[in-house]
Amino acid sequence: MNKATVIALGFFDGVHLGHGALLKKTAERAHERGVTPAAFTFDRSPKEFVTGIPVPLLTSADERAAIIRECYGIDTVFVEPFDRAMMTMPWEDFITELLVKKYHAVHLVAGHDFRFGHKNEGDPSKLREKCRALGLGCDIIPKVELDGVTVSSTYIRSLVEAGEVERAARFLGHPHRMSGTVRHGEGIGKKHLFPTANLVPEPHIIVPKRGVYATRAYLPDGTQRVGVTNVGVRPTVSDANRVTVETYLADFDGDLYGQELRLDFCAYLRPEKRFSSTQELHDEIARNAREAAEIVSLPK
Repeated sequence: MNKATVIALGFFDGVHLGHGALLKKTAERAHERGVTPAAFTFDRSPKEFVTGIPVPLLTSADERAAIIRECYGIDTVFVEPFDRAMMTMPWEDFITELLVKKYHAVHLVAGHDFRFGHKNEGDPSKLREKCRALGLGCDIIPKVELDGVTVSSTYIRSLVEAGEVERAARFLGHPHRMSGTVRHGEGIGKKHLFPTANLVPEPHIIVPKRGVYATRAYLPDGTQRVGVTNVGVRPTVSDANRVTVETYLADFDGDLYGQELRLDFCAYLRPEKRFSSTQELHDEIARNAREAAEIVSLPK
């Protein structure tokens, strides 16, 4: 069995259009050489590990791997722990010991700003020179721009935090997503409003700006539903003041507790607000559900 790989290098937070350029080139080179296309990433933010300051992320390691597979057809995703050994690894060893010996790289693809190795001493020019010396192929992908703006995870994080999920989707090349295990809420929605599915985001994963969104929900059985998702503290029905991600699923009456749910954020509908009664809130959610159904397309 041929273990040889062409590897795309990066952290790939959000897996945006800039990353997509790397991944497409990786698939192309692997096809040319008849080897396996792969992506390499870390389990956590290197910047966070080095500085000790939390870095809010668009996606977990699992979500990054899933998007790479779904959107770019690259099934092999190497996820390495970023720890002290990784942080202090000389840049040459990162190439020779990790990528070549462990992961059988014959060709590497990186972005114009990729840095690696101890104290970030490795850069694209050193990567290209080392690959030439080792007889490996190498592509360095220039920055990708959209609307005159460089596509970057940092910029997309700012869009999501501002609730601009439609613009974020243009720069990502797919909707911003959130996944998690459905937890029990306070039961208020089931008694008085609409039954909802409650997600608790992973620590350090960005939550969109407080408000109500049209979402596409992917259920554990593979079906999809239109969702109305409230990100916030639900001021009309709760005094807990704890941010939750709570979704009403149109035309769904099952129990998803303990199961995985994925949400694609399609559009911002309105700010979160306090209503004078649960009946007024009920009527507004129904109206939002009709809005969301016009925005979110589902498979026929």
